[in-house]
Amino acid sequence: MTIPLTVSDEVRALAPGFTHVTVEAEGLVNTPSSEGTSALLDDAARRLAVRLEGRAPHEDPHMAAWRAAYTAFGAKPARTRNSAEALAKRALSYAGLPRINALVDVYNAVSVAHLIPVGGEDADRIHGGMRLVRAKGDEEFPTAAEGERVIEHPERGEVVWCDDSGVTCRRWNWRQGTRTRLTEESRSALFLLEGLAPMRAGEVAAAGAELAELIEKFSPGARITVNAPVGA
Repeated sequence: MTIPLTVSDEVRALAPGFTHVTVEAEGLVNTPSSEGTSALLDDAARRLAVRLEGRAPHEDPHMAAWRAAYTAFGAKPARTRNSAEALAKRALSYAGLPRINALVDVYNAVSVAHLIPVGGEDADRIHGGMRLVRAKGDEEFPTAAEGERVIEHPERGEVVWCDDSGVTCRRWNWRQGTRTRLTEESRSALFLLEGLAPMRAGEVAAAGAELAELIEKFSPGARITVNAPVGA
């Protein structure tokens, strides 16, 4: 499995310090959340608290860079937080982190512990390559509202991940669509870790390596490839 990822020149100009690492996994066995993944999420929340040293997530320099990038393409970052900031805020709250399924728990734990946006896509549901672009505004984004399937459209100029069938994630990494999300039936996955300066490429790579180790732990026998950082 090799799914090509491209970043448009428009997005590069918007955030020249953007770096991403991909982790590809095949032969997965995804399970419901367990005591093991729950403990992993709790540990990630503890690591986050140590990292922040009493600061709010948005005060971290990496999260501040994401807020600036969101503002640059017209989003309101205090209302539509990047995925890492949203998870971090929840991790530090009374509610704590959600338990979804093993693979989602694993990548959420890495996201919180490293304070970096991480996403997971069902590779068998991706059509063609993945592209990070500024939206035209007419692309389809399948999601759910009150339990019903609905189709949304991104705002013109919004940064989105898309494939040949439409948008897979809105506002860069704010909300994933339902079509490619990881479920207990998923057998192949593409995980994407995204960093902005001042986070260095080596830090993004370290988070990717930890993610690969945890995938192997919770899905023994999976075939995993960690690709080198791309970008700054």
